[in-house]
Amino acid sequence: MALKETIDADIKKAMLAKDKMRLTALRSIKSQIMLAETAEGQHGAALTPDAEMKLLTKAAKQRREAAETYQKQFRSDLEEVELAELAIIEEYLPQQLSEADLVEKLVAIIQRVGATGPSDLGKVMGVAARELAGQADGRAISQTVNNLLNNTNL
Repeated sequence: MALKETIDADIKKAMLAKDKMRLTALRSIKSQIMLAETAEGQHGAALTPDAEMKLLTKAAKQRREAAETYQKQFRSDLEEVELAELAIIEEYLPQQLSEADLVEKLVAIIQRVGATGPSDLGKVMGVAARELAGQADGRAISQTVNNLLNNTNL
């Protein structure tokens, strides 16, 4: 079942359960899907699973950053709303890699592309971003790759 149909079904369930927070988050996701489908060059075609994951990852990142901003501004009421929506969005994302699994996969990628130091960061990040899309946050991937490349004992 495509993400859009899953979201539609879950919107109906949230309406019946009168779960306003879940309904708001799901409608936000549906809105982003519809905007992406009607974007210039898309011609109303359904999104690919890869495009759906990118859309969900972007939505999750936006909520995470907004929550951080609200936390810095001591707006716990708004922070809670963003974190609640983030939790709902993450239900549709693949399971995130643990730090140990991320390091393991990145070491394998570094060895496969033949990276030897910090100058190879771009080469590793290109492969890692493609292979680990949706499984780990881009910032976490970047920091881990940077740490691994600066450690010469791969």
